[in-house]
Amino acid sequence: MYEMEKKNLRHFSDYITRFLRPSVIKNFMTVYLDKEIVESILSKEMTSVTTAAQMLLDQMCYLEDMGWFQAFLDILLASEYTGLHEAIKEWNFQELEELNEHRRFLERIEPSITKHMKPSELLAHMSGCLKPIECEEIRAEESQRGRIAASEKLVTSLLRSDKPNWFKLLKIALENCDLDEALDLLETSNTSSVCLSGYLSICLSVCLSVCERKLREYQKELTAAAVKSQNTIICAPTGCGKTIVALAISDYHLKQFPERAKIVFLATKVDVYEQQYKLFKEVTGMCGDMDYLSVRWLIENHDIVVMTAQILVNALQSSEVPSLEILSLILFDECHNTTGKHPYNNIMTRYLDTKLNSSTHSLPQIVGLTASVGIGSFKNELEAENNILQLCANLDTRVITTVTEHKDELKSYVHTPEKAFFEVKQCMSHPFIRIIKNIMSNIEQLAQKTFNMENLSNIQSREYGSQKYEQWIVSVQKSCRVLQMKNADEERRICRELYNYTEHLRKYNDALIINEDARTKDALDYLDAFFDQVRNAGYDETERKLTRPQLLRLATEGDQNPKLDELRFILEEEYHNNDQTRTVMFVKTRALADAMKKWIDETDSLKFLKPGVLIGKGRKSNFTGMTPNNQKGILDSFKSSDQSKMLIATSVADEGIDIPQCNLVLMYEYVGNVVKMVQVRGRGRMEGSRCFLISSNKDRIAKEKINMFKEKMVEEAIEQLQSRPADLSNKVDMLQREDKARRDHISASPEKPKTQGSYELLCSKCKRFACMTFQTTSNLKIFKTFKLIALKST
Repeated sequence: MYEMEKKNLRHFSDYITRFLRPSVIKNFMTVYLDKEIVESILSKEMTSVTTAAQMLLDQMCYLEDMGWFQAFLDILLASEYTGLHEAIKEWNFQELEELNEHRRFLERIEPSITKHMKPSELLAHMSGCLKPIECEEIRAEESQRGRIAASEKLVTSLLRSDKPNWFKLLKIALENCDLDEALDLLETSNTSSVCLSGYLSICLSVCLSVCERKLREYQKELTAAAVKSQNTIICAPTGCGKTIVALAISDYHLKQFPERAKIVFLATKVDVYEQQYKLFKEVTGMCGDMDYLSVRWLIENHDIVVMTAQILVNALQSSEVPSLEILSLILFDECHNTTGKHPYNNIMTRYLDTKLNSSTHSLPQIVGLTASVGIGSFKNELEAENNILQLCANLDTRVITTVTEHKDELKSYVHTPEKAFFEVKQCMSHPFIRIIKNIMSNIEQLAQKTFNMENLSNIQSREYGSQKYEQWIVSVQKSCRVLQMKNADEERRICRELYNYTEHLRKYNDALIINEDARTKDALDYLDAFFDQVRNAGYDETERKLTRPQLLRLATEGDQNPKLDELRFILEEEYHNNDQTRTVMFVKTRALADAMKKWIDETDSLKFLKPGVLIGKGRKSNFTGMTPNNQKGILDSFKSSDQSKMLIATSVADEGIDIPQCNLVLMYEYVGNVVKMVQVRGRGRMEGSRCFLISSNKDRIAKEKINMFKEKMVEEAIEQLQSRPADLSNKVDMLQREDKARRDHISASPEKPKTQGSYELLCSKCKRFACMTFQTTSNLKIFKTFKLIALKST
C-alpha cells in the first residue's frame, strides 16, 4: 500500500529535505511514529535540519497505516508549507527548482548581507514567506544573541522557504526598512552572477561578433598584435573605443581557444569597473564591494570575468586562485598604472616570478590598454624611453601597438580639444587669510606647550594653506600613535590634545585652500560644519577653546575672488555662443567641488547650469564620499537630461569614465602629470571641444605647458622603440632580470617572524583601551581603517 507514494518520496527526497523542518509537523510525527523515533529526529534537527528531514522521510517509507499520506499532505498545508504541499501533491517540483538560483545566490552573500540587516524591522514585512514560529525564533535570537545572529537565522529560514515570492519579499522588506547597503548587495550581485557558463558563451559570441563587424579600420589595427597571441600595450587616444577593441580581442581569443579560454578584464577602480562591466554586459562581473563571491567559482563557470585588480590580488594571496596559469588572457584597463605597489604590478610580479623561475609554465596572454604611456618623471626623450621600457618590462610585453596606418580615420572620430590658459591675479589681501593664519599660529603655540611637535615630523618647511601642510599634519598624527611615555595617563592626555590641535589645524588649512579657489563664505561654511560636528559629538576642554572664533563677519569683507570672476565670464561666454554646451570642470578636492556648486547655484547668471558633483567613494568609515548608485545617477543626469548642463568632478572622473557629450573641459587649478593631462583633456569628446586651465599660479600653468611638450616627447619615444623591436625586446629582458634579482635579494633577507597572540586595541586618538583581539601581526594593518592601534597583550 502507498508504494507509488513511497517511491516518489525517495525519488524527490533531495527536494523535500531542502524545505521540510520536522519540528514544524511534530503533530504528524507523534501520531504515526514511535516516541523514541520522534525524539531522535527532533534531536538531530538541532544539528542538521536536512539530515533530520531525511530521517523522517526514511521512517515514513515504512508506514502502513491507512490515510498517513493524506495526513502528511494536510499537515503540510496546515503548517503553511504551501509550495511543498503542491509539489508533493502533483509530484511536480519545477517551481521549487526555480528557487535554487536565488537560494545559491543568498548562500554566497550571507556573510556580507547579514551585517547590514535589522531582523526585528524586516519581520513586519515578511509574514508572506516566513512561518509564525520562525518569526518568534528570530526575535528571540536577536534578544538573546544580537542582531547578526538573528540575521543569520533569518537567512537560514529564507533558504528553507518554499514560497515562490520569498526573494521578492526580501527585497521589498529591505527597501521599506531603508536598508540600502543590504539591498545593494542583493541587487548588484544578483544581476552579475545569474548567467550560466553555456548560456554566457552563446550570448557573448553573438555580442562580440556584432562588435567585430562594426570595428573601424584603426580599431582593427589596434587588435593586430593581440590576435597573434602577442603580449602588447595598446596605446590610443581617449574616446577611440579601446574597450570595443578589448571586446574584439576577447572574441577572437574565445574562438581560437574554445576549450580552455578564461579571460579576466581588470579595471583600476570600482567606478571604471561599473562602466566596463556594462560593455561586457553578457559577462559576469565582480568588484571590490562583491568580495563575498568566489573568484575561483566565477572563473571556472564563466568565460570572461570583469573585476577590479585588488579582487584578483586578494584571491591570489589567499590561494583561492592558486595561480595565474588558470587564466588564458588578462586585459589591463588603464595599464599605465602597472608600477610600484599598484595591484596591477602585484599581479604582474607574480606572473614574472612564475615565468622566470620555471621553463615550463602556461601563463596567460597580457594585453594592456591606455591613452598614454608617459609615466614617471623625465626630462628628455631617452628618459621617456627608459620609463616606457620599464612599463613594458612590468607588463611582459615587447610590442607597443598604436595607430600608424589609419591616422586620418582616427582623427575623424577622435577630436583633440583646443587648449587655452587663463592666468588670473591671486587675491592676497583678504582679511580672512590674515585672521585664519593668525589662528593657526596660535593653535601651533598651544600645541607646542603640550609637546614639542617639531620632534614628531621631519617636514620642516610648510606653508599655511598648502598640501605640504596637510602632509605635516598626517606625519604628526602618525607619530602620536606610536608615542610612548612612562606615565600612561600623561601619554593619553598628550595624544588626545595633539590630535585635537592637528585636526583643527587641518580644517583651517582646508579653509584657506577653499578661500583661495572659491569664496570666503564657502570656507566659513566649511568651518561652521566642522564646529557643529565637534559640538554635537561632545567636546572636551581643548576642543572648547578651539571652537570659539566668531568669523561670520568676514564673509562680507574683502573683494570677490578674481578666479571666480574669470570663471563666470568664461561660462557666460561659452553658453551664450552655444546653449547646448556641456561642461566638465575638474577641481582638486571634494570640499572645493561642493563650494563651487554652491557658488554656481547662488550666481544668477549661472544657476541655470544646475551642476552635478561627482566625487569618489571615500572611506567606508565616513560619509564624505558617494556610493556607486549616487555616481551613476549624477552621470546619467548629465549625459541624458537637460536638467544638468555641468559636472563638477574630482580626480574620480579623469580616468576611464566615459562622458561623450562634453565639449568644454575646465581645469580649475587642476594640473597633474602627462597621463593625467591626456586623460582630463580627453573628457572633451565632441567636435570643436575646448580645454581651459584657469589658475593664479604661474608655476602651475608652466607645468601644464611642459606636460604638452612631454606628450610629444613620449610619442617620439614610442616611434623610436617601435622602429627597434629587437633592441626593445633585449632591454625588456634585461630589466626583468634586474628586477627579479632585486626581488630575490629582498626575499633572501631575514624576515621578522609573524607571531600570533592576543592584542589590545587602543584608540589612536587618546590611547584608551577599546577591546581585545586575537590577530597575527601580518594583518595588523587592518586596524588603521578603524583608527586603532594594536599592542601585544602582556
